[in-house]
Amino acid sequence: MNINASANVSNTAVLNDVKTNAVNTENSGTSFLDTLKEKLDGVNDKQIESDDLTQKFIKGDEKDVQKVMLSTAEAKLSLETAVQIRNKLVDAYDVFNRMQI
Repeated sequence: MNINASANVSNTAVLNDVKTNAVNTENSGTSFLDTLKEKLDGVNDKQIESDDLTQKFIKGDEKDVQKVMLSTAEAKLSLETAVQIRNKLVDAYDVFNRMQI
């Protein structure tokens, strides 16, 4: 019984912290959603740039293969990073979803 009471107090404290942080985020001007959208737009821009350079290389307009390969590697790395961040967000959501209040 004592353990459950401690868990309930702990969960209440966590929820209060989350609510406080949510209010602070609203007042700061930049939301998590805006930041996430900005970063995803950056990933998309790298993919588009990589595709454009690859098409130019295939057509013969771009002669620097190193530039094309570097752009492709950057696009791949940024996409893999975005996927890992998404996985961590899904894991965090699952943890919050399983949390008993």
